[in-house]
Amino acid sequence: MTLKLVGRVSALALAAALATSLGACATTGEITPMTPLVPAAPAPAPATDYVNDAHSYARPAEARVTHVDLDLAADFAAKTLAGKATLDVTGRPGAPEVVLDAKMLDIKGVTDAQGRALQWSLGASDPIKGQPLTVRIPAFQGGETQKIVIDYSTRPDASALQWLSPQQTAGGQKPYLFSQGQAILTRTWIPTQDSPGVRQSYTARITAPADLTVVMSAEQLTPKGEAAGAGTKAWRFKLDNPIPPYLIAIGVGDLAFAPFDERTGVWAEPSQLQASAHELQPTAEMVDAAEALYGPYRWGRYDLLVLPPSFPFGGMENPMLTFATPTIIAGDRSLVSLVAHELAHSWSGNLVTNATWDDFWLNEGFTSYFENRIMEAVYGRDAAVQEQVLAWGGLQDELKALAPADTRLHLELTGRDPDDGMNTIAYDKGAAFLRTIEQIAGREAFDAWLRGYFERNAWRPMTSERFLEDIRAHLIKGDAGLEQRLQLNAWVYEPGLPSNVQAPVSHAFEPVDAAARAFYVAKGPASAVPWKDWNTQQRLRFLSWRPEGLAAGADWLTPAQLADLESTLKLDREGNAELVFAWLQAALANRYEPAVATADRFLTSQGRRKFVLPLFQTLWAEGDWGRPIATRIYAKARPLYHPVTSNSVDQVVGRP
Repeated sequence: MTLKLVGRVSALALAAALATSLGACATTGEITPMTPLVPAAPAPAPATDYVNDAHSYARPAEARVTHVDLDLAADFAAKTLAGKATLDVTGRPGAPEVVLDAKMLDIKGVTDAQGRALQWSLGASDPIKGQPLTVRIPAFQGGETQKIVIDYSTRPDASALQWLSPQQTAGGQKPYLFSQGQAILTRTWIPTQDSPGVRQSYTARITAPADLTVVMSAEQLTPKGEAAGAGTKAWRFKLDNPIPPYLIAIGVGDLAFAPFDERTGVWAEPSQLQASAHELQPTAEMVDAAEALYGPYRWGRYDLLVLPPSFPFGGMENPMLTFATPTIIAGDRSLVSLVAHELAHSWSGNLVTNATWDDFWLNEGFTSYFENRIMEAVYGRDAAVQEQVLAWGGLQDELKALAPADTRLHLELTGRDPDDGMNTIAYDKGAAFLRTIEQIAGREAFDAWLRGYFERNAWRPMTSERFLEDIRAHLIKGDAGLEQRLQLNAWVYEPGLPSNVQAPVSHAFEPVDAAARAFYVAKGPASAVPWKDWNTQQRLRFLSWRPEGLAAGADWLTPAQLADLESTLKLDREGNAELVFAWLQAALANRYEPAVATADRFLTSQGRRKFVLPLFQTLWAEGDWGRPIATRIYAKARPLYHPVTSNSVDQVVGRP
């Protein structure tokens, strides 16, 4: 998942490199995805080394779900998915029941495979975890698999699902549905053991209106759908590789496909397909670069789905089909590091997964490091280091803002929403940790260890303790001096940054900082800023620049300076979402009234939480000036947002 500030590659460098290496844009139109040259790896047996997950009611050591088969119908009028989930369950001898996770589900009945009713009950509801769904089953004799069939329906307000009216889509003619399961929202549309450590394969048959297309994070078995009754079609899918349940994902809408090569391509609404295909063309080259770094891609196809603007994240690494925000479509391929990030999750997260959300950094820290290595391989060291520096700046801000206990990599999130751990610490402190290991141990040795780490731990739930065991056994190998220099325990278990960390340095930012001081401090004219000569990373550096020692809440720009910036750099007409966000953060924090109209447009045209939440926080911090603006805009914007975004903003602004 992409939450942090990503996608800051030089537009000029990208355009030149991609024009040479990739040629013309992909053909667009309603094209069926092709069979990959290399098929997905055969499904391994699910791992059994579970750890206790405080965010799940499941007791997988007693009875665990190994496979989910869905047969659901999408009802856009009722805003429900309804049908049956058939679960394959294995358990220890004598286990009399299986415990599942459910939230906001209407359970109609539970049977065995032969249709015989099974006893079931829903326990007390917890606002975070939902309810335990306990199903009594014939006691396991050992080794066998039992099937239970759950007849159920989702509710219109299921947190994982967003039902969009035609007016909320690019085409404006047909409705749309998409899911977002991470961290613990899958239980709001599938009754299963919703823990990242309980890996499950899945199959699905989804019935939807015949004029829509269904896609899922799995192999598409019926590329054109099949007749399923008056006005409907059914679509079938399978994924043999076992995954954590948060990666089961669905999208239903007016969709078309364009290939990049024989194993990669993009889905989007027809009106957005050409722009999406052009923007995301580097995907195929990134897959090749990732494989060269850390081993074969094991999932068969790698496609992307560009979603409507309300999608709450930059991207979501659903296997075989990354979900992506349209805010990365900048027109110049300058934000495609998001693709590198979600692709890297195919190894770190999808293949080797954090066992619980206390160790979210094992997904995102590894992925952020891997993302940067892909960018270096495709676009060069300078571009990669610029991204490191920008991420480093965001990490410093987060370290100042969070309580010390929340700046540790390994967190204790019992009793808290796991979203509390989804911040820059997991991403950028985690990546800085791995870069530190690389710098001290040497890149060659580090790469050999990391490639082996993915191979040794594939399909296995990972904890910080297991990570430490692996790196000590396979990289440190008893070298006491190396162990001391790495400070592993300090990185994982202590707050802040250990003493061996090295801040990344990019010489490309030296002229940017000089121009920033000349404008922000010496109050020179914006016309002296060489904006047109800079790439996206440099522009972000300039807009995000703050004087040293600036007190929280202090103004540092005059209205005249802000007006000069806006008019000279044409920031009120900027199309790059990252730059718009950076500009609005500065303008609103300095109470620049003319920027309110831009903020209104931006906050009501997309729902990416990374942009939305900080801007509302900035407005709210401005008291009598900002709070009425925030309240007014949020009243219009909230109905457009996914629950992941609105639930966060509710805590700042309050629910309208």
